[in-house]
Amino acid sequence: MIEVKNLTKKFDRFTALDDINLSFTQGHSVALIGPNGCGKTTLIKCILGLNVVENGDILVGDKSVKEDYRYRENIGYMPQIGRYPENMTIGQTIKMIRDTRKIPQTQLDTELLESFELEKMYSKKMGNLSGGTTQKVSAVLAFMFDPQIIILDEPTAGLDPLASEILKNKIIKEKNRGKLIIITSHLLSELDDIVSEIVFINEGKVLIHQSVADLMAETGAAKISDSIVTILKGMKNAAVSQ
Repeated sequence: MIEVKNLTKKFDRFTALDDINLSFTQGHSVALIGPNGCGKTTLIKCILGLNVVENGDILVGDKSVKEDYRYRENIGYMPQIGRYPENMTIGQTIKMIRDTRKIPQTQLDTELLESFELEKMYSKKMGNLSGGTTQKVSAVLAFMFDPQIIILDEPTAGLDPLASEILKNKIIKEKNRGKLIIITSHLLSELDDIVSEIVFINEGKVLIHQSVADLMAETGAAKISDSIVTILKGMKNAAVSQ
């Protein structure tokens, strides 16, 4: 569903992405992981059309992101830090975005809205919300329009344990419905039972792209975090011995 072809992205002399090639398909949840500044956010912004793609290409549903902006209508995005008009209430914000999308009420996915009980807080202004409640609004909007691709940037940051569990269950449910879910996270422990593929990026290059099943079998580890650590240690030792 998403194919990244020879993507290189530079900002002046800094190379954020260096000849990236990736392919993501429906029915999978993919974790993009790596240290700060490795290129995860740049890749997401390229997929969303927030960064101009100049060298290489990205295909979403066989259409180049360079050719038709309307592919974004089929992507739900939850940013790490949501930016909303501070003087608008939760209810006004959700209504504004819903009206912009022009999707009938009967076709909206309101499961998270109800699970988070946000309707009880509709009168609260966005500028007065805690970080966790703002995250809930962002999560609701990412899933509300039933997109086939959902991109979640550090989705559980700031969420309380109950809200995190609700969101994790929703991610699993939508993946099982055949959607493509892309998640960035610094917390490897929260990825267990959620993701089916791992992409590890460092210094703008893809070092690992494997299914979780293959990763576990290769390392013999019981957790994703342990598998990643084992592989990275192996890479480091190999580099030192050369």
